[in-house]
Amino acid sequence: MYTIGQLVKQFAISRSSLIYYDRIGLLRPSARSNSNYRLYTEADRQRMQQIELYKDAGLSLQEIASLLDGSHDQPTAILEQRLQHLNHEISQLRQQQQLVVELLGNASQLSQSRVMDKAQWVKILRASGLDEAAMQRWHIEFERDMPEAHQDFLESLGIDTAEIAEIRAWSQQGLAQ
Repeated sequence: MYTIGQLVKQFAISRSSLIYYDRIGLLRPSARSNSNYRLYTEADRQRMQQIELYKDAGLSLQEIASLLDGSHDQPTAILEQRLQHLNHEISQLRQQQQLVVELLGNASQLSQSRVMDKAQWVKILRASGLDEAAMQRWHIEFERDMPEAHQDFLESLGIDTAEIAEIRAWSQQGLAQ
């Protein structure tokens, strides 16, 4: 059996969090001591481990409860919804990043920004020996294997929406050939 103090220490959470989890039914202690202290079993500790894992993935306590209690018909739907939300947030952050880069306008700062633009990427591909045809094959393969990641990558280079649509269109046409 584990005490509330042991779980607090192991999972680096507050005592009040565990008490709150008990109050909302997310993690109830399996027993109480003679002094009425909460006591947790190994199964409770493992449930707490799952709670922490889902919290690290950004799920709400309500979503976590739904997953752990099996009250949601399709558990993957919650995770897929979280993934879609993360992808949207990442896209928004990329747009903000590109805007900040544009506002900076200082090339010396850009080398430290972890941002690569289209010109830099093409320069790397050319230096690696890829010609125009090889770069097109690269896009076609990327589009075939991971179309959404291809979109994300092109966005990360700061390429505008119209050009991305054009690249993806001829990549998809290349798949059909």
